[in-house]
Amino acid sequence: MTTDGRARAGRKVAVLGPIPRDEIVTHTGERFEKYGCVLYTAVALSALMGRDDTIVPVSHVRRRDEDPIKEILGAYPNIDTSGITSQADQGDVIELRYIEHNRRVERQASFMNPILPADVEPVLDADAFVCVPITDYEVGQPTLRYIKENGGAPVVLDAHGPTVTLTRSGQRHPRVWADRDLWLPYIDILKMNLEEASSTWLGECAELTPDPPRLSTEELRTLAAHCLARGVGALCVTLDERGCVVFHRGSSGVVIEDVVDRIEVEKVVDTTGAGDSFAAGLAFGYLAYRDYVTASRYGNAMGAQRVSGADLNVYLSREETERQIRAAYGPRR
Repeated sequence: MTTDGRARAGRKVAVLGPIPRDEIVTHTGERFEKYGCVLYTAVALSALMGRDDTIVPVSHVRRRDEDPIKEILGAYPNIDTSGITSQADQGDVIELRYIEHNRRVERQASFMNPILPADVEPVLDADAFVCVPITDYEVGQPTLRYIKENGGAPVVLDAHGPTVTLTRSGQRHPRVWADRDLWLPYIDILKMNLEEASSTWLGECAELTPDPPRLSTEELRTLAAHCLARGVGALCVTLDERGCVVFHRGSSGVVIEDVVDRIEVEKVVDTTGAGDSFAAGLAFGYLAYRDYVTASRYGNAMGAQRVSGADLNVYLSREETERQIRAAYGPRR
């Protein structure tokens, strides 16, 4: 049903976060600009979902960017752009300078106003929410709480947002996710990389340093148990070029740890948006199968597709993606 009580065909996924204008310098010195973040998540979901399904990006952008963004997304019939607004004329502009394929220095030159409960009220009938903030204030804990208390659909959160903050000059730096436990009851699937895991856990179990070491395997397990005990359904940690590991509870309540190997990419072209694409696959896989390992395989597939090219046409259809997944992992269990 829709929020006004009418029947709705297909499934609906809301995607919350910024659509930044990324100004990118690659590790080879190439310069270019394009929109990112929620744009990648929405387009990846569009490729996986059917014509009767709906993807609704919820984002605040600058007025000068609203029409170009909606023109890009208008090419995808199952994306509804009504949640992209520019009343405050505030949106993210990010400067990304890559040192290596997966290492970059970031500066934020303009700032989106946060997504508040009022912004998500029109999409409370969604079947899933994918939250891909890139800075700590953009999708806050009160907004997640509002979704869970009024919508109830699964919430996927990328920890990139709450583990990154800004200096006065716009430099983007890791931060300790000090209020983590206030967020956990409102998250169904928590996705993070190894650096974000350090910001999530080392703040309380080790001396704070500018560049904290990555968590050991045992520390990752401790972090996972902590999150699952506080309401999270699954913790998925991406392992750079080694795929990901997903922690979840089995039928007996014991924490299960499943390593999901990567999907091979012949040539890595552009890693920008890989995490946002992974989140799309993770959400779709869970919505379709209610299985965390299957969801992680879809995450790996969409991340692999994203890095294989520079344009939005890198994403495969659901049928092609499922063939890619079967080739990498065999039949679904």
